[in-house]
Amino acid sequence: MIAALTGRLASKAPSHITLDVQGVGYEVFIPLSTYYALPDVNESVSLRIHTHLREDAIQLFGFLAGPEKEAFLLLTAVSGIGPKLALSVLSALSVTDLISAVQAGDVDKLATVPGIGKKSAGRISLELKDKVERLHPTAFKAPDAPAALTNRIHEDALSALVNLGYRAPEVKDVLRRIGQSGSAELSLQDLIRDALKELARR
Repeated sequence: MIAALTGRLASKAPSHITLDVQGVGYEVFIPLSTYYALPDVNESVSLRIHTHLREDAIQLFGFLAGPEKEAFLLLTAVSGIGPKLALSVLSALSVTDLISAVQAGDVDKLATVPGIGKKSAGRISLELKDKVERLHPTAFKAPDAPAALTNRIHEDALSALVNLGYRAPEVKDVLRRIGQSGSAELSLQDLIRDALKELARR
């Protein structure tokens, strides 16, 4: 099993990257929190890896922070939660927010994640209630988004939210409203967080 990879960042997108390790390109699926902290393309990066074996494929899931990988493994142990859905949870909620929601039994907050209904949220809350203590959120600090032009930030936010399962026209409308509210200088991370809150109210 592949547990870690270090190589050149050949390409990156909000949902996945290509990591060049000595001439071999590995496709690695990532949560948004890892995407925020990635270096520029062609720079070196090290990721903690979870190798997921399927009958028809081998998929790699990567994380820059240890608590993210721990949370991912806990989520995939929940009945009905696969690796892609676990990434959606970690893309919509920080590790700290996930722990708080589970410990408080906040099913409504968990259900705001695309693909997670009330039943799945209930299972996450129930099955992880006694397990999330093994995570160490105090050691995890969400990275700031890299500086970029406003239009590029909006394009990245649109791509990320569509990858999370939202419809492009709805996302564009929400991003436009946020921009009109005077929040044009938000970082990518803050913009996506505000958009997720707005989308959850719809």
